[in-house]
Amino acid sequence: MIRKQTSAFLLALTFVASFALSLLPVSSVSATEDNHYTIATDVTFAPFEFQNADGEYVGIDIELLEAIAEDQGFTYDLQPMNFSAAVQALESNQVDGVIAAMSITPEREENFDFSEPYIDAGPVIAVHEDNEDINSYEDLNGKTVAVKVGTTGAQFANELAEEYDIQINQFEDSANMYEDVAAGHSDAAVEDYPVMAYAIQQGLALRVATEPEQGYPVGFAVNGGQNPELLEMFNAGLTNVVENGTYEEIMNRYLGEEAASAPSGGFFALLSQNFDSLMSGLGRTLVLTLASFAISLIAGTIIGLFSATPNKALNLIANIYVTILRGIPLIVLAFFMYFTVPQLFRLQISAFTAGIITLSLNTTAYIAEQVRGGIAAVDKGQLEAARSLGLPYGTSMQKVVLPQAIKIMIPSLINQFVITLKDTSILSVIGIVELTQTGRIIIARSYESGAMWIIVGAIYLIIITVLTKLSNQIERRLIND
Repeated sequence: MIRKQTSAFLLALTFVASFALSLLPVSSVSATEDNHYTIATDVTFAPFEFQNADGEYVGIDIELLEAIAEDQGFTYDLQPMNFSAAVQALESNQVDGVIAAMSITPEREENFDFSEPYIDAGPVIAVHEDNEDINSYEDLNGKTVAVKVGTTGAQFANELAEEYDIQINQFEDSANMYEDVAAGHSDAAVEDYPVMAYAIQQGLALRVATEPEQGYPVGFAVNGGQNPELLEMFNAGLTNVVENGTYEEIMNRYLGEEAASAPSGGFFALLSQNFDSLMSGLGRTLVLTLASFAISLIAGTIIGLFSATPNKALNLIANIYVTILRGIPLIVLAFFMYFTVPQLFRLQISAFTAGIITLSLNTTAYIAEQVRGGIAAVDKGQLEAARSLGLPYGTSMQKVVLPQAIKIMIPSLINQFVITLKDTSILSVIGIVELTQTGRIIIARSYESGAMWIIVGAIYLIIITVLTKLSNQIERRLIND
């Protein structure tokens, strides 16, 4: 029986490995030979990069990259993610370059190679438009300042905190940072002047309270010693687009007087304008959930059976797996799969593949415990009675114990499915544009976070309610059989 269980376990592992490998992208080495690159960018940093109402990524960085690529004859895939995740992806060679209004600082130059600068962006302090008390750095004493993680604005705020009594709140997205000030939770925000000026122009209820500081130049980055030909093409293309006037056109489009303001039509207009994007994000959420849960159901059942078998070696394997995977936070596991594993084994894993593996590993541990608990809940006399009738251990488990255990486990499995669905939102940290990340992207363009989070929450509620009712019907049918 043990040999059969071990064979089943190995078969399941082979299935999981084959599924994951089928999703792996072509390695970056072969891609760069054809002048094709993967370039990461931020998703919520207008006017440098953001998504418009048609679902297209636009902004200074995006259009500048497009013009340079056309001029130099290379192609690229754009990988939108949070700024800090984009930097980590570049460090681990998951992407070939980053264009995200990335300031060229001495610290970053130790790890990355930068292009020639294409704009200067100094930090500025902004407060609520009704706030008349803060007009200088001295006025920040005893105040709370919001910053975006990993930016020069955050670095500048830390420098101010050494001189003044300032508490710092950190955010992954600029839009959330602005809303924190607008809601009164923070007294001020630190942001690069072009970004803050654009946000205020779009109708954000903030005002600039200080003069812009001398900032660092902004450039395109590649990993240290990697992709020198890409950096060379970017510099050559930048020179050409400046000379032919394309650069000036792009800057005027977003920072000049002709820059368009974002339309504001209220809750229902926001929903209708972004319905397709929201449904696309929901589709990715459901695919992630269904794929990872299907894998976890198989692997979790096998590991759960390991826990229930009399064999101590299999018990130990199950116990180690469950202890480790339940003890690691999901966000840490996602970072490990997407950033650390490629560095350790020198391979590339797409964000989508890393997301499915992360959810599968995590959910498997919980399903294994549910399987173990379901089997333990069946009266021991059932197994003893089956064995006394001469049935082998495997047959007794299959025909007598497991059918009863499954009925006990169904409510827990339904609950785990709902939890897995909601856990997909964490995968936005590695660049997967699921439903929650879609909401963030829309907020970065519209600056209407209140209405958008209500919409996203309502979509989750509807989907989870429908799936729960469907699962409950399946549960009743199984129990009545």
